[in-house]
Amino acid sequence: MRDASEPGALPTPGGPRVRLLDADSAPLLVRDHFAGGDPGPIVASLAQVPELVGPTLPFLGAVLGPSWIPLREKEIVILRTSAVMGCRYCTDTHTVVALDSGLGRDEVRALRGDLPVAGAFSDAYERALISWCDAVAFGIESDIRPARAALDADDARVVELTLLVATTVMLNRYATALGLPVSVDARARLAEEAL
Repeated sequence: MRDASEPGALPTPGGPRVRLLDADSAPLLVRDHFAGGDPGPIVASLAQVPELVGPTLPFLGAVLGPSWIPLREKEIVILRTSAVMGCRYCTDTHTVVALDSGLGRDEVRALRGDLPVAGAFSDAYERALISWCDAVAFGIESDIRPARAALDADDARVVELTLLVATTVMLNRYATALGLPVSVDARARLAEEAL
């Protein structure tokens, strides 16, 4: 079992609420996910129930992985959704990913709620995308209709973006409920960026 106090993970207040398995403690059915080293806290926690790893990881890979929606746009969705849902793990982890995918520091701060969105994003589509994330994450019908009207995108794009928001909300709840720890590397990068 990996202890959240070991290198690679920063403990959450009170620590993780489930054991994070390592290669030695993982069931045989999921050990291949540990072959390359630490698979991260989502896999290390999910490994507790090996029969869920098979369907869950490909689904997450399909939704969160490469698609015809650019990485910058996906990271706007993931980081904004995580921030408005209050998921420390996902917000901190995806702040680093967002910076690495080309978002500027002020854009990242706006997505995290530290700056006004309008001041950091000049592109009307990106502002509408952020409004869409907020509306879908909170699920308020009266906010969803005008946000959809402002989002100038075809139906296929809206479906994929909505599934991305919804999947992020699911992961936010998972990571928050289980108190998943943010990696030491991500924390160091956040400190370096003063975020």
